[in-house]
Amino acid sequence: MHEYSLVQSLVGRVEALAQERKATAVHRLVVSVGELSGLDPGLFQTAYDTFRAGTICERTAMELREVPARWTCPGCGREIARGEVLTCEACGMPARLSAGADEILLETIEMEVP
Repeated sequence: MHEYSLVQSLVGRVEALAQERKATAVHRLVVSVGELSGLDPGLFQTAYDTFRAGTICERTAMELREVPARWTCPGCGREIARGEVLTCEACGMPARLSAGADEILLETIEMEVP
């Protein structure tokens, strides 16, 4: 149920940014979510639909983009393919998760500014 608190923070942040820029409307949001973040996209959307009522986001569409999990070798930078053993074949180092972890990022806000 942490989706609700995340959305509450998201809407609050968007409202603050819109107020700073004296925006009259927010038309679109793009949020990137790591594949391994543990966030349920359906629940996140439901929470957004609930919390945006009565805010500047009331009529704002939100696009969720999933960032796939990606592992790389910290030694040589080689990308480790999904399903492979998480050890670099070239140098033997254990792979490091380089994308798609716990990130939840507000990428884009399209707003109307006079």
